[in-house]
Amino acid sequence: MIGRLVPVIIFLALGLLLAVGLKIADHKTEIPSPLIGKKMPEFSLPVLGQEETKVSSEDLLGAPFLLNVWASWCPTCRYEHPVITELAKSGAVRVIGLNYRDEAADAQQWLRRFGDPYEFSLADVSGRIGIDFGVYAAPESFLVDAEGNVVYKQIGAMTYEVIEQEILPRVRQ
Repeated sequence: MIGRLVPVIIFLALGLLLAVGLKIADHKTEIPSPLIGKKMPEFSLPVLGQEETKVSSEDLLGAPFLLNVWASWCPTCRYEHPVITELAKSGAVRVIGLNYRDEAADAQQWLRRFGDPYEFSLADVSGRIGIDFGVYAAPESFLVDAEGNVVYKQIGAMTYEVIEQEILPRVRQ
């Protein structure tokens, strides 16, 4: 009788360990950015659709802004786009786009189709600046203070909850 229960007990114990492990792992899904509390990387990039116009990291100093990394090839960017649009319309914080590893024509068509909430979008065709920021994949967003320090990083789609709980309180500080 006990011989028959041993596999069941082992199976239940393994199931319990798996459940506990998943619960612990769920709290570790947020990958901290080494940039938090540090100056954003220096850059000079062309404005999407205005390649002769360059914007540098220094040009962005003076007011907080949200740098939203997006691409036309990114399905999750489409999902988050209404949230970014609403944040930009609210005027609570400047919203700057970083078009990541994208073709200019595709990116411009995407903005015409879904709307352009950005003050402007920087064209990071090579992805080099994204790498400097530690971008894993689009979408990601970085809240940068008036002095150019990264104060928050959102990996994945921006949500209304993140705006209310993370972005707006930091902007108000």
